[in-house]
Amino acid sequence: MSQNNAAQILDPQMVELLTSHISIHVASSTDQNQVSLVRGVGCRVNARHDRITILVPRSQAEPVLRSIAKNGRIAAVFNQPETYRTVQFKGVDAQVENATAEDIAALPAYLRSFSERLLKYGVKEIYVHTLCGCEADDMAAISFSPLAAYLQTPGAEAGCKLPLGRPLP
Repeated sequence: MSQNNAAQILDPQMVELLTSHISIHVASSTDQNQVSLVRGVGCRVNARHDRITILVPRSQAEPVLRSIAKNGRIAAVFNQPETYRTVQFKGVDAQVENATAEDIAALPAYLRSFSERLLKYGVKEIYVHTLCGCEADDMAAISFSPLAAYLQTPGAEAGCKLPLGRPLP
């Protein structure tokens, strides 16, 4: 995908959603189509808005990381629990990287904000910290250029490809 198309997919509204401490899941598959999944614990988007980086606990993500290192394929789903707004991105150039000091420093804010989102559903903060917590030396980063984006919010338009250059519906 050209940088121009990636930038069109990641308009400012989309970047705001992806980095707003929402639920994140990352999937990859082996060349034999065996799928692995891990929960993300944070996200950042580069300044050009053409690359998404998702933070994951390495100890929980080993199968995902191995598949990505081998073939670069990735699918990532972002969900805003209070509205069910959900988007999925796919890519073929994913790379496993070391988490930066800034990534590690951002984890407490992600945990706090995500906990606050789920509190109104009766999910206790300790559950979110247990599910999404990650030791600094266990954090990995998965970076990729989005090849396509899909609306996955429940409803009639779920599964529809998001048009390039348009804000979220």
